[in-house]
Amino acid sequence: MDDSKRNAIRHAVVRHYGKVATAGGCCRPTCCNTNSTAAGQQIPLTGYSEEEAAAVPSGANMGLGCGNPQAIAKLKSGEIVLDLGCGGGFDCFLAARQVGDTGRVIGVDMTPEMLEKARTHAQKGDYPNVEFRLGEMENLPLADASVDVIISNCALNLSPDKPRAIAEAFRVLKPGGRLAITDIVAIAEMPEEMREDMALYTGCVAGAPLISEIAALLQATGFVVVCITPLEESHQFIKDWEPAKPITSYVVAATIAAHKPPLPAR
Repeated sequence: MDDSKRNAIRHAVVRHYGKVATAGGCCRPTCCNTNSTAAGQQIPLTGYSEEEAAAVPSGANMGLGCGNPQAIAKLKSGEIVLDLGCGGGFDCFLAARQVGDTGRVIGVDMTPEMLEKARTHAQKGDYPNVEFRLGEMENLPLADASVDVIISNCALNLSPDKPRAIAEAFRVLKPGGRLAITDIVAIAEMPEEMREDMALYTGCVAGAPLISEIAALLQATGFVVVCITPLEESHQFIKDWEPAKPITSYVVAATIAAHKPPLPAR
């Protein structure tokens, strides 16, 4: 993919999610241009308990995920957590509860409207250990080896340069740090017309990498203990994202876990 196409995808994603932020949630082709996410309407979540959904500020639940990365992250008190593509901050606020006052959560998103919502939610909910930064996952605004855990929920598939995004994740993780994300992955080669459909790309379908590709990228970057687990039950909600196309024949949600090797013992 050349730079012009990557830039076109980035601009399309930013425009799309800017509209999603303004509307209040739902990024799929079937609902993005409707009022189905009017203020006050609870958006269904996948992989979270009712208690978790109720524990965050009202409006942070924007229905943009495809699973619960914190189910595999095993966050600990005092850890520094980075959320890639944080959106309205939902996972950041849940992570903040787990890492406590001695920990810190950093949310990064490239859509200004999303960050505005996330910061408003943080202020409303009083989260002093959460901060939000404008940036791309391919060019993270963080120092080398500065975070313990990276989480992400249905965002990596939107990157037009996944090798660079994964390299950046590796760079900012501390030695021994871990990656714990949920995302959409491909289980079969997608027809070209679907891959080129920008609505399917911004809707988290067309940019999904093959499971073998994402595993190879993680390993080539230096990650170890790579584990990708498809969530077969996700077909039940993915099929509704674009009913006119057979997308469940090509994609599934999955958990993706990996570790950055620790420094050698001296």
